Order: sequence, then C-alpha cells, then structure tokens
Amino acid sequence: MTGLVELLDRLDRAVASALAPATTGEGVSRDGWRVLLMLARGGGRSMGEIASHTALPAPTATRVVDRLVAAQLAYRRTDPVDRRRVLVHLAGGGRAVVERVCGRVERRASEALGPAHTPERAQLAELLEALANRPTPAQA
Repeated sequence: MTGLVELLDRLDRAVASALAPATTGEGVSRDGWRVLLMLARGGGRSMGEIASHTALPAPTATRVVDRLVAAQLAYRRTDPVDRRRVLVHLAGGGRAVVERVCGRVERRASEALGPAHTPERAQLAELLEALANRPTPAQA
C-alpha cells in the first residue's frame, strides 16, 4: 500500500508538471504564481502577509513582487488606513494570467480526473480544502 508521504510527493510533482508549462509560458515563476493566486483572492496584501503565505523569506518575497510589478501583473499602493504600510494588488494583466493558467490547469485536471462537476471531484476538493486549511504544527 502506498504511504501518505509518497502520495503527497506524487501529487506535488503532478501539480508542478501541470503548472510549470502554463506559468512559464506566462513568464511567471512558481513563487510568482503563488503570489498572483493570493492577490487574486482580493484586496491588497502587505509584504508580511505575502511572505507568510508563500513561506518565502521577506527579501525573496520582495524580489518576487518586484518582478510582478515590473511585468505589470501587480502594483503597490499605500494602505489608505495606515499610510505607513504599502499593499500589493493584482493588476489587470495579473488577473488575465491567473484566468489563463487556471483554465489550462483545469482542462488538464479534467483530462486526468474527469469532468469538474462529479461527486468524486467535489469530495476531492473538500478533502484538499480541509488539508490545506489545517494548521501546521508551527501554527498550532
């Protein structure tokens, strides 16, 4: 029987192989993709939030955001509530990249897993959501 660690490793490789051609084709790194996805959920995000969410060291997160801003996929604005903070927002170009990449990856997932609207896909999404939202030992 295949262990959980091996299954998660295989899943990670499958996700990476599905994402890599789509994100690379858009000129976005895997870390840049994670930032774009976070920004696509709405609202501006501080650099601290971005670094924490992506598990990147702050200097690396800043370089990733700098590249996204230079590519006009994101932009920075002063926080209207706290003028000392700068928030990063998704630009129109970034939203278009997210939509294109998600569309490509969803098509690949449908080829591998079947149509999106099946009970099995709903159950898989529910289980993955529960796993993703579970606190890590460091957060507990």
